[in-house]
Amino acid sequence: MQIWLTLLLALQVLSAIAMIGLVLVQHGKGADMGASFGSGASGSLFGATGSANFLSRSTAACATVFFLCTLAITYASSTGKATRSKPGASVLDAPIPAASAPAAGSIPAVPTAPAPGQIPAQPAAPAASR
Repeated sequence: MQIWLTLLLALQVLSAIAMIGLVLVQHGKGADMGASFGSGASGSLFGATGSANFLSRSTAACATVFFLCTLAITYASSTGKATRSKPGASVLDAPIPAASAPAAGSIPAVPTAPAPGQIPAQPAAPAASR
């Protein structure tokens, strides 16, 4: 199962890099905006752009692959290991596994507060020299 998750993750990263590159290479729709103020090309800014070219179709294909890989990774990671014991239970309610629990002697003792009415011991002040 781990090999499939690794392959899906690699495919997702490659499709993301390809999609970024394709988006950066494409000619933007707002690139002719300066020409629309007086050049008579204002119809191309808000009008129909025609059929999709190779770059836009490739970007759509990379986006589809990226989306499907994301869904597959999410599904595979959610169905794998353990499920909650009760519906709606919190992760914080789960018991700590024995392997990760600290040993009894590894936690330092916390000093306790003095009992009410008892004066805590204070260190002796050094003698003042005159």
